[in-house]
Amino acid sequence: MSKILIIAEHLDGKLNSSTARCVSAAIAAKPDSIDVLVLAADAASIASDAARIEGVSKVLTLSRTENAHALAAILAPQIAAIAGNGYSHVFAPSTTFGKDLAPRVAALLGVAQVSDIMTVQAARTFQRPIYAGNAIITVEAPASGIVVATIRTASWPAAANGAASAPIEAANADVSLPTHTRFVELSQGKSDRPDLQGASKVISGGRALGSAESFEIIYKLADRIGAAVGASRAAVDAGYVPSDLQVGQTGKIIAPELYVAIGISGAIQHLTGIKDAGTIVAINKDAEAPIFEIADYGLVGDLFKIVPELEAALAT
Repeated sequence: MSKILIIAEHLDGKLNSSTARCVSAAIAAKPDSIDVLVLAADAASIASDAARIEGVSKVLTLSRTENAHALAAILAPQIAAIAGNGYSHVFAPSTTFGKDLAPRVAALLGVAQVSDIMTVQAARTFQRPIYAGNAIITVEAPASGIVVATIRTASWPAAANGAASAPIEAANADVSLPTHTRFVELSQGKSDRPDLQGASKVISGGRALGSAESFEIIYKLADRIGAAVGASRAAVDAGYVPSDLQVGQTGKIIAPELYVAIGISGAIQHLTGIKDAGTIVAINKDAEAPIFEIADYGLVGDLFKIVPELEAALAT
């Protein structure tokens, strides 16, 4: 019997869309049931959102004060205990949250972890990228043991909300929790713009912007069309923008419907992060820039002239 347990990702009481993308991957494995586990101080509202995702059989909740913050050391023992109740798979999104959590769960269960699943070929056979996305490898998990895996969310659409809600049940994980880890603070940028990993439109800037002040033209254009803002690693390393905006192999892997790369040459590490984007538009003064090799549309010219003209055209 195949039963998949998906670990819900959430922040400030809101369910992250990565959870629904994990559900899509789980559906592809054709299990007998798909359950979602919500760990929080108060899981009620988050569980209600998870219960509306189409394909979910049941939502389990673990509400305790220790779960107020997503500390992998605290959550992993509880997840391992629940997974031992007949589950064949444990899925988590391949985000900062999932990458921190899944290895601990796998270690506690005594199994190897499968990372960045982008295709499900069978219940225990998957495809994942290697060599910065330049090659795809097929991996097969052992027939025995629980499959612990992270899902490459950029490769999967979010499962839609269904007409009915799945049942919600309180779970019990009678395990001792470590005390060596404690939450200090969460520092993150505040923005009214869409979340970078879930946005349908993203505009990114590169080192060619030249300064943090010049990066304002990226923000203005993004606000004009309701897009999220991203950046290349070079722009982040130069201090133009914070690291949470970095797109690429060592940043965020995204799959927007529209991706606009401005002043970005197109290093392989950056292209890895946008390979699943729908339409790619590139603006660069170097006609030989690698970004043009994968762009659907390209504009060769001075970004400081093109971007203001583009913004003005959109305003009319």
